[in-house]
Amino acid sequence: ALRCLSRRNVHIERRLEELNISLPTAPTPKANYNIVCHASGNMLYLSGHLPVKVDGTLLTGRIGPDSDGEKVEHGYEAARWCGLNIISTLKEQLGDLDRVEKVVKVFGIVNSTTDFKHQHLVMDGCSDVIMEVFGNPVGYHARSAIGTNTLPLDMSVEVEAIVQIKP
Repeated sequence: ALRCLSRRNVHIERRLEELNISLPTAPTPKANYNIVCHASGNMLYLSGHLPVKVDGTLLTGRIGPDSDGEKVEHGYEAARWCGLNIISTLKEQLGDLDRVEKVVKVFGIVNSTTDFKHQHLVMDGCSDVIMEVFGNPVGYHARSAIGTNTLPLDMSVEVEAIVQIKP
């Protein structure tokens, strides 16, 4: 973990309480990779995070208008849980969410049907929760959203992030 020994701030944790947001348990890798890499300087690269709820439920299924597709709202919720899992990882790694200087980039992959064209609306679930928790300018980030025909474990959305941290 990248914990700092200096005095902790609790502004972001207080905001989580005010928003009545409970973070899921920080995830662990599901294969042979690290959940976060700390590159030179003050940048964290977070691996793809899954839409796992506080109770451990994984949100699964493809998003799209086909008869077997889930609705945009399901994808939005899944992306929101991905964002909360990213925040949980940051808290575990940093010990203090106030050490987040800037959420630089979010990259979302949406498990979607071939005729689904609204991956950007699904990814608003992640972006919205990051903005709710960190506010502007810290949480205001660049973003990409793409669709794919499948994801590991049949998850609905996977999100990775690049985050700048304070020393």
